[in-house]
Amino acid sequence: MPSYTVTVATGSQWFAGTDDYVYLSLMGAAGCSERHLLDKPFYNDFERGAVDSYDITVEEDLGEIQLLKIEKRKYWYQDDWYLKYITVKTPMGDYLEFPCYRWITDEKEIVLRDG
Repeated sequence: MPSYTVTVATGSQWFAGTDDYVYLSLMGAAGCSERHLLDKPFYNDFERGAVDSYDITVEEDLGEIQLLKIEKRKYWYQDDWYLKYITVKTPMGDYLEFPCYRWITDEKEIVLRDG
């Protein structure tokens, strides 16, 4: 089963981090992944200035990754998040960068293109 390493960079502005749930879906030329919760047990993910990495295993090869879908869902109170960028290391060892550089507010879904 193919495995991708996703690296998420949170901004360093005041209040840039979040405690909300963050989900990621990979969208490739040959298919889309399931929605994956980005979370490390007993670790405070997405803190201000943090760069966090997650391994995502998918059932089938997705082909060339074209888009990422990010979903932010409320944990217990409104908590905005400043997402700088996401990088994806493919099973072939290639690196793709998906810039964002914006606030994600409320319970939003955004789609990022390789940039």
